Amino acid sequence: MKSVQDLAAEIVAREGGFVNDPDDPGGATNHGVTLNTLRRLGIDITRDTRIDVTDVRALTPAQAVDIYVEHYHRRTGIGALPEALQASVFDMYVNAGANAVTVLQRLLTSMGFPCDADGQIGPQTIRAAQMAAEAAPSYLGDAYGISRRNYYYSLADARPARRKYARRRDGGKGGWITRAEEFIAPKYRLTEAQHQARVAAWG
Repeated sequence: MKSVQDLAAEIVAREGGFVNDPDDPGGATNHGVTLNTLRRLGIDITRDTRIDVTDVRALTPAQAVDIYVEHYHRRTGIGALPEALQASVFDMYVNAGANAVTVLQRLLTSMGFPCDADGQIGPQTIRAAQMAAEAAPSYLGDAYGISRRNYYYSLADARPARRKYARRRDGGKGGWITRAEEFIAPKYRLTEAQHQARVAAWG
């Protein structure tokens, strides 16, 4: 299995550089780290006693990796989950926060391993995930990836402004969908025709 640092570096590469999309509730973002995140964690990159867009712009890839390893992996308890889940849950936690865990908890419950959908990785969730991994060792990672993909589609269903993240201008799969499918075996990825059918109601 790849190290946590390697997984975090891959996340940074997926996230890209500085953006400030008005449709993104996270606001100004660099390497996937938002201004809100820097403020929440009290990280003043420029050390000028203010945490603002200047700090987001100044954030380096290495600093982003450190933030992800400490605050999105170690402190969340992702390392206690079965190996088949860790990379995808970690990646989703970066762009969806605790929803990444809620998606997992709902999946586990639907598989017959009930746990509270509280967004926290505690003993109950760890136990349910371990039992699911033992029962379906070759399926759990794909099942989570599919649930993650469905979550992104549902966000776009509910908010038209977010549809550009799930569907490109040319109608193809948007970044949310292709990102989720990086963690799904090819046989479970949607064809372009299936994707088009899924988003047809968006007009």
